[in-house]
Amino acid sequence: MKSLQGQLLAASPYMGNTSFARTVILILQHSDEGAFGVVLNRPVNETIKALWQKLSQEPCRVDRFVNMGGPVSGPVLAIHTVKPLGEFEVPPGVYLAAQREHLELLVQQTEHPFRLFIGHAGWGQGQLENELSQGAWLTTPATRELIFAENEDLWSTVVRRIGRSIIRSALNIKHMPNNVTLN
Repeated sequence: MKSLQGQLLAASPYMGNTSFARTVILILQHSDEGAFGVVLNRPVNETIKALWQKLSQEPCRVDRFVNMGGPVSGPVLAIHTVKPLGEFEVPPGVYLAAQREHLELLVQQTEHPFRLFIGHAGWGQGQLENELSQGAWLTTPATRELIFAENEDLWSTVVRRIGRSIIRSALNIKHMPNNVTLN
């Protein structure tokens, strides 16, 4: 089994009308025992500042929305770019924080991008591999640009990227313009 840590999962367009339709997930850990990640494109109707006031007496300088990381409850998590505040690196240059001290420092700064998540997505042993073999998910390497995108439709962006990669590979194309109609 090849680990998908640091990969993005995009729900297949054929997934149907499930709770994961049009979802993009960053895989944080993946091993023979299972996998877990966070949904990147499900903001909730609560700001980081409002959530932080419920959790801590420490100040919060960030007023962006919190993300629903997935249906599994768990600790508040952050994905960020500040190496000293990371518990481990997901893709290169992007880190996970769950320790309270790290989270408190992240919400007090505005210089470095980060996302805050409540909940996460999880799979038991072999479950993600089974879903992949059934075509439920498309995969692509995560990039800092996609992880922190303010894109209104991240799913479409990721699926187009995957499709372009498949076409380039299948047709052995070295370069393909962003807009092929300009060819």
